[in-house]
Amino acid sequence: MHLFAENLAVEISSYYRNLALAHGVIPKVFTLVNSDGDQYLFFIDDLRMEEAEESQFLAYIVQAHDAVCYARGTLVILDKTQQLIEFAVIDRDNEEAIVCSAELTRDMDDKPIGLTEFEKALAPKKSIFFAGLFNSQSLSEEKTEDFQSLWDEMKGKILHRTMGI
Repeated sequence: MHLFAENLAVEISSYYRNLALAHGVIPKVFTLVNSDGDQYLFFIDDLRMEEAEESQFLAYIVQAHDAVCYARGTLVILDKTQQLIEFAVIDRDNEEAIVCSAELTRDMDDKPIGLTEFEKALAPKKSIFFAGLFNSQSLSEEKTEDFQSLWDEMKGKILHRTMGI
C-alpha cells in the first residue's frame, strides 16, 4: 500500500468529521494523489453528470494526473435513524482497498451531532464498485477535449495541495 493511500484515509476521516460536525454537510467527495504528492479534492455532486459519464470523467482525471491513489466517499442512509459516512481509498498498485466507515448521529432537527471514529478495514479492490478508475479507457477526441475543458474550469475551485512525503 502506497504511503499516500494510508495518509489519504486519515485525512479524509478528518475532513468528513469537520464537514459533518462543524458545517452540518456530508457531500460526495472525490480526491486523488499523484506520485509527486499533488492532491486534488472536490465534491462529486458539483459535476452534475449522469453516473456513467461521471465515472468516465473521474477515470480521465485519475489517468491524466497519473494518480497513485484516489478516494471516494458519501453518506449512506440505512434508515431514518442509522446513517454512515463511508469512503474507500483505492491504491493503483495494491489489490486491496482501504474502506472506512463511521456512524453519524443526528438530533431531532436532523442536524449532525455525533460521529463515531472511522473504522478502517481492508477489502478486495474488485469488490468496490468504483475501483476501476485506473483501467485504461478509450475516449473520443471530442470527449477528451470536453473533459479537459471541464477539468481546467474546475481547477480554480477545488482544493489542491501537496501532501508531505
